[in-house]
Amino acid sequence: MMQHTLSVLVQNHAGVLSRVSGLFSRRGYNIESLAVGVTENEKISRMTIVVEGDNYVVEQVSKQLYKLVEVLKVSDITDEKYVGREMVLVTVSVEPSQRGEIIAITEIFKGRIVDLSRKTMMLELTGNEEKINAFVDALTTFGIKEMVRTGKIALVRGDIGE
Repeated sequence: MMQHTLSVLVQNHAGVLSRVSGLFSRRGYNIESLAVGVTENEKISRMTIVVEGDNYVVEQVSKQLYKLVEVLKVSDITDEKYVGREMVLVTVSVEPSQRGEIIAITEIFKGRIVDLSRKTMMLELTGNEEKINAFVDALTTFGIKEMVRTGKIALVRGDIGE
């Protein structure tokens, strides 16, 4: 089984996300990550959906998605040249003596400190899944209090000369 990244353009209407996610659950397919946002056209949203399965599963999902009136385009971009990113916010427990080490780790990963209190630091990082995982692993020794990840967003790269 392999992870597939689907880019799905849909009409920007209430209830579309529910219908798309319901389609996956009714078929017994697990969504590994799902990110939705409006595109350059306010009437259209782009869903980036990561699903695990073989080519047959992705083909079946795509056919079912096209049956939904609000779905405009479905693309499996897994084998395309694309830029994919996630964002993570992590709150770690921190003693004053550890701040320098956490700051150094955050700088190495090109992250940012977005909140600071006497006992915690909130860090932000954007990157691919591997980079996010490595960052989180580096912070686990400090005690992660809370964490949230966006899931992957992705766009296919443009051709040279466009």
